[in-house]
Amino acid sequence: MSTQQLTFTDEVQHETSSIYNKIKDSIPDIEWPFLAPYIYEINKLKKETNSVILAHNYQTPQIFYGVADIVGDSLALAVEASKVKEDNIIMCGVHFMAETAKIMSPDKHVYLPSLKAGCSLAASITGQDVIELKKKHPGVPVVTYVNTSADVKAETDVCCTSANAVKVVESLGVDKVLFLPDEYLAKYVATKTNVEIISWHGKCEVHEKFSEAEIKELRKNYPGLMIIAHPECPPDVIAASDFAGSTSHMVNYVKDKKPKDVFLVTECSMSDNIEIENPDVNFIKPCNLCPHMKSITLSNILDCLQNKKNEILIDSNTLERARGSIEKMVAIGRQD
Repeated sequence: MSTQQLTFTDEVQHETSSIYNKIKDSIPDIEWPFLAPYIYEINKLKKETNSVILAHNYQTPQIFYGVADIVGDSLALAVEASKVKEDNIIMCGVHFMAETAKIMSPDKHVYLPSLKAGCSLAASITGQDVIELKKKHPGVPVVTYVNTSADVKAETDVCCTSANAVKVVESLGVDKVLFLPDEYLAKYVATKTNVEIISWHGKCEVHEKFSEAEIKELRKNYPGLMIIAHPECPPDVIAASDFAGSTSHMVNYVKDKKPKDVFLVTECSMSDNIEIENPDVNFIKPCNLCPHMKSITLSNILDCLQNKKNEILIDSNTLERARGSIEKMVAIGRQD
């Protein structure tokens, strides 16, 4: 079936009406007749092909609420990937997330709808870089952000996410760690622990664009504005904000605190998705887009389901070594 021949029929309208009602405030009316047929076909085909769709918080509402079965931040997706019963996993995220899903479910087929879905952090470091760092710092444990490739995870003692980075570092009971590859997240962690942090020079191309001047200007225009920053932001941005936390922390903060006006210093779709669940909160949105996340579309998700394109393959040795570092992270998270 060609994805170019989809039409907005009465059946499509009926079957997708509940989805539309949920996200209509985030989708221009004129776009729905073009989006709905894809949502309808994807939801039908994933059942026929025994597939499950995982989506990161940075995906657009039509993907996040329209076709995803499991949603969340990097840690949640890593955990849930290990529990999947379906034969096929479609990862609506970026490449390292698809690799992580494959690592956690090695017997499943994992697909990434767009090969353009990379990550500036993951691209900033290689497994060989980690090997060289370990030579320079013998015996120092390596804590690696989950936003990295499988070969980097394979050279790692334990992974972490922005949600549990401090806890992972302190769980090791050491005086010093190599913390890779996000320079800004490393600086944030260093403010929360007495452990010496040796960092790398990677940065997120979305979060590094925010500035302290932008935060100050927003405060002038919106008195009482609650500003929540992601730890991947520059230190001056975090210092100028009211709260810093991972995407899951952001979700919970808005849900629990219900601020009148809020600005999430992160990727654009994050605000769109949280706003749908919190209609009484006013979201200010001078955000930055992630071009990698936005390369995932309904069209290429459908193409991926139809043609089993872009399967993620990892050699068994790398997979097993990388799996160990992720499982340690998950185990630490279960100690609460």
